[in-house]
Amino acid sequence: MITLENNHLRINIRPQGAELTSIFYKPTHTEHLWQADPTVWGWHAPNLFPIVGGLLNNQLLIDSQTYPLNRHGFARQSLFTVAELSTTRAVLSLSDSSETRAVYPYGFLFQLIYDLTDTSLSLTYRVQNTGSIPLFFSVGAHPAFAVPFTPTEAYRDYYLEFTQPEALLTHQLSGEGLFTGETRTIPTDGNRLPLTEHLFDQDALVFKNLASCSVALKSKNHQRAVTVSFPDFPYLGIWAKPGAPFVCIEPWLGCADSVGNPKPIEQKEAIQQVAVGGDFSATFSISIS
Repeated sequence: MITLENNHLRINIRPQGAELTSIFYKPTHTEHLWQADPTVWGWHAPNLFPIVGGLLNNQLLIDSQTYPLNRHGFARQSLFTVAELSTTRAVLSLSDSSETRAVYPYGFLFQLIYDLTDTSLSLTYRVQNTGSIPLFFSVGAHPAFAVPFTPTEAYRDYYLEFTQPEALLTHQLSGEGLFTGETRTIPTDGNRLPLTEHLFDQDALVFKNLASCSVALKSKNHQRAVTVSFPDFPYLGIWAKPGAPFVCIEPWLGCADSVGNPKPIEQKEAIQQVAVGGDFSATFSISIS
């Protein structure tokens, strides 16, 4: 286990998936990350690469060939190496291998860069094209935050607060996790989205055109908050297993396939591209107050 620490926060990261496993806020002695109860949902904060969401028939189409790839890709189950480590910074790396090329035939270096500053943790996704052809990929985060913050509160005491008023139009998902082409409006209270046990009965809420670049998880009972800022990520997923005591706030650069006919990777919605020898990065942050 990798630990980053300062006077305010203690962060734990495991090499498998380069996954956050703890965000502990020292002033209130609060664990803000869901602790991955395997009987409910056995992840803390998986990192999604080289796809986000599900693929039609769990197949990736590249140069007229299909490759088997499960939802959210292989990075979350891969063992990363530690490329750099200090008390407040960690860089974890994953390179292509014979195993990855069997399902994703590209040369790449995928890095997660964790930087701890005061009460904020920034996460940078870096993708380098180490191959001989253009690299296509998606990348995203899936952190689950514990709700409520205190044992005397209830899930319904909490809400998500956007920085601007939003007409929250979610894009509907099928039972296989694919976009159906249908949308529905999620009721809000101004710029607040109240959390309820049934908010996610129809799977994740997926927003593609938010005006806000930041969302705060707050309680009506006090001023404490967890804020996720994602200026580099145009898509946002929000999800929880219905009835579970957490909520995921998920910045994405990419999304699931739609029902219908498969599209080659370069035509996938929100796909990212890096030229040979090129370098890509995108950053989001988690702040505690």
